[in-house]
Amino acid sequence: MSALRARLTVILLAVCLLFTGQALTTPQRAAAADPGYLMVHFTNDSATGQMLYLAHSTDGLHWNDLNGGAPILNSKIGTKGVRDPALVRSPDGSKYWIIATDLCIRCGSTYQNGSPNFVVWESTDLVTWSKPWLLGAAGLIPGGKNAWAPEAIWNPETNDYVLYWATNATVNGIFKYRIYSARTKDFRTITTPQIWIDPPGSTPVVDTQMTEVPAGTGPYRYLRASGDGQNNIEGSNSILGTWTNLGNLSSMGLTGNVVEGPVWMKFRDRDEWALYIDHNNAQGVREYRPILTTNPFDVSTYRLQPTTSYDMGVTAKRHGAIMPLTAAEESRVLARWPNTPAQRLQSFNFQDRYVRQTNFDVRIDPNVSPVEDSQFRIRPGLAGTGTVSFESVNHPGYFLRHARYDFQLVLNDGSSQFAADATFRKVAGLADSTWSSFQSYNFPDRYIRHYAYQLRLDPITTATARGDATFRVPN
Repeated sequence: MSALRARLTVILLAVCLLFTGQALTTPQRAAAADPGYLMVHFTNDSATGQMLYLAHSTDGLHWNDLNGGAPILNSKIGTKGVRDPALVRSPDGSKYWIIATDLCIRCGSTYQNGSPNFVVWESTDLVTWSKPWLLGAAGLIPGGKNAWAPEAIWNPETNDYVLYWATNATVNGIFKYRIYSARTKDFRTITTPQIWIDPPGSTPVVDTQMTEVPAGTGPYRYLRASGDGQNNIEGSNSILGTWTNLGNLSSMGLTGNVVEGPVWMKFRDRDEWALYIDHNNAQGVREYRPILTTNPFDVSTYRLQPTTSYDMGVTAKRHGAIMPLTAAEESRVLARWPNTPAQRLQSFNFQDRYVRQTNFDVRIDPNVSPVEDSQFRIRPGLAGTGTVSFESVNHPGYFLRHARYDFQLVLNDGSSQFAADATFRKVAGLADSTWSSFQSYNFPDRYIRHYAYQLRLDPITTATARGDATFRVPN
């Protein structure tokens, strides 16, 4: 009997410990399982800075650069530079768009002589993006010059998107930047732009960003912050209706162009908001800094955060957008852009030559300039586990792909055929086992090899071919 009581005591103790452990760890597990936030941004006025970068945060305040801090999209159209990106998700989550200013400072454009267009990308999964296209904006405004800082939001009243941005034009004899708005369903065509924000007199307004507030959490359904000299905060219950001024950031010493690119973010785990502002850091470099509040309708509660309370990561975060992720979106994004180093494929039998792209054709050459033409990120294979795919460094989203046994650098279209054509198995080198060879995923009797310096997909039957199909992958 005593043995039975002892056994029951042990069982009860184990059960108690189990439930105690669950009580202690469940909140931690829940917090760890909560999906985080995605930021898309540019970094500075350099040629590489005016591309698009991603950062991820688990808590909305501490950010990690994705893709090793390298760009994930760049533009080869318009001015060939992009800034101020907006990230838009459709209401049903089936489509995403990035809309950015078409402007490349110090590489052909100036602030006075920019572009009347925006650059737009589209995606169905947040990781595979279309080729960009130009969307005309300022050209639809009489006397309109530049089109800057696009933003967009779904409007349930009209069942389409409101696109809004800054354009400088002369209205009633005053030439300045105003915020215009137009409606669109697809970001390929827009309605005739209308003035949306026009401060009194000659005061310009360049950057405006708005957000929807959950119903029942305040007196207004929408909030917007504007870079209009005083950095005003406004509220409204209708996007295209009347807006009420709620105050400004001047009490925090944030006036004039000290503040750029405001962007709202709601913390998903508590009733608190962040208003990120593009602001000078302690080193005099412009990047985002958060203002926190538990009541975004009361500007007196806004608190500019000390630098010890947040971490923006390695690369500067300039005027961009923040999106709370679903678990599925987060999984796709983190899998797509790990911190994979840039690497080169060195020929075994022509060791001064490397695989490179030139005008999207692929060959081996010595002395490649710029070197980025011969750099790739070896990604997990698009088609199968234990395989690899080769993504271009200076053409993000473009992969080595074979077609009719010839190789080109091609934009991933997300199809299963593309994935199969761009996927390979890394095996011991056919000419030297300390090097590597790459076997085709969908033609397993063929390997990547060069012939007359051109990259091909061939069966390998001779010693020369084995050397042609063997590569080293140095960083």
